[in-house]
Amino acid sequence: KLNCKAQQKYSQVGNLKGRWQQWADEHIQSQKLNPFSEEFDYELAMSTRLHKGDEGYGRPKEGTKTAERAKRAEEHIYREIMDMCFIIRTMARHRRDGKIQVTFGDLFDRYVRISDKVVGILMRARKHGLVDFEGEMLWQGRDDHVVITLLK
Repeated sequence: KLNCKAQQKYSQVGNLKGRWQQWADEHIQSQKLNPFSEEFDYELAMSTRLHKGDEGYGRPKEGTKTAERAKRAEEHIYREIMDMCFIIRTMARHRRDGKIQVTFGDLFDRYVRISDKVVGILMRARKHGLVDFEGEMLWQGRDDHVVITLLK
């Protein structure tokens, strides 16, 4: 019996056929979820769809090129936030309680030479708890007097 099993040959064609069938099955399934396909199945698409609060909602699928681009963009934005915090540290005045402050007008004049995304980076830094300032949005000229406080 052991000799018979040892003599059985491995079939490359069988392996290739299995992989092709797997790809075909995955393609059929993806076409059922594709709203632009003739095989689109609305009920299936709605049942497998992620909803707000679900794990992975609003995020690209792991391992895709979109996920890779999102990760690179996130890293780039984080570097810009850190650069802005460094600029604030180097040009700002220190308060007695140790916090560092700068006005929006001064920061805008200095940072706009580095990046034209001053307000967007400030908003992201505030979202991450690194800076604080009054108001929802800052406008050049109108909000030049607004004080930006470096928190970390």
